[in-house]
Amino acid sequence: MKVLIIEDENRAAQRLEKLILEIDSDIEVLAIFDSVEDSITWFKNNEAPQLIFLDIHLSDGLSFNIFNSVQVNCPIIFTTAYDEYALRAFDLNSIDYLLKPIDKTKLQRAIDKYKKFASPHINQEVNTDILSLLNSMESKKPFYRSSFLINKNDSFHIINITQISYFYSEDKLTFIKTNEDKRYIIDESLDNLMDSLDPTKFFRINRQVIISINSIKSINNYFNYKLKLELFPHTEGLNTVISRSKVSEFKEWVKFN
Repeated sequence: MKVLIIEDENRAAQRLEKLILEIDSDIEVLAIFDSVEDSITWFKNNEAPQLIFLDIHLSDGLSFNIFNSVQVNCPIIFTTAYDEYALRAFDLNSIDYLLKPIDKTKLQRAIDKYKKFASPHINQEVNTDILSLLNSMESKKPFYRSSFLINKNDSFHIINITQISYFYSEDKLTFIKTNEDKRYIIDESLDNLMDSLDPTKFFRINRQVIISINSIKSINNYFNYKLKLELFPHTEGLNTVISRSKVSEFKEWVKFN
């Protein structure tokens, strides 16, 4: 089986290729592209592969632009950071989706599904279906917070999301800790915050703390297979232990940042 990987994150593309070949060494990865432009050029000069692994956001735009420019009649498995709800509205026979970071077992199931259901009539219909899916996802793409408006001393301060090291709760209050070691109270729970933050940039390590990737100073082994983080800026008494059940998820999150 000949496949194409279209993915703008180099490490993610390399890992996906490795997992594909571990699952089936007979699969041939024809090429890996990170952009709409390079993908279009390839499709114009080559026969379509039997299967495409497709990310949504590429280095030069959304991947649906590929299908606006060239006719591609082959099944597609999405590799995406979009939440599951955005894709459940579409039941595209033999086309599956994998949420990042890619889980090997789910990748195996997706490939098996393709092998079981792939057929010529599906290939003829996929281009139309994929355009409908991607255009709909573009209109529904998630909105993440880019800043916070802080009321302090009878004035307002705008805190950009890039200035935030982590959020934490203490004494039933929620705080922002900035990269400059400044602390601000916000009137939001950590649960609500996590829903509005980009999950590729922020991770909730436990019930008390949500961290940004840039806040990690060191990662240390802890008893019972847990991890303990040293964060910057440091806050005395803050619980920075990652529970055993979240360790694998955390390691995958760190890999792709």
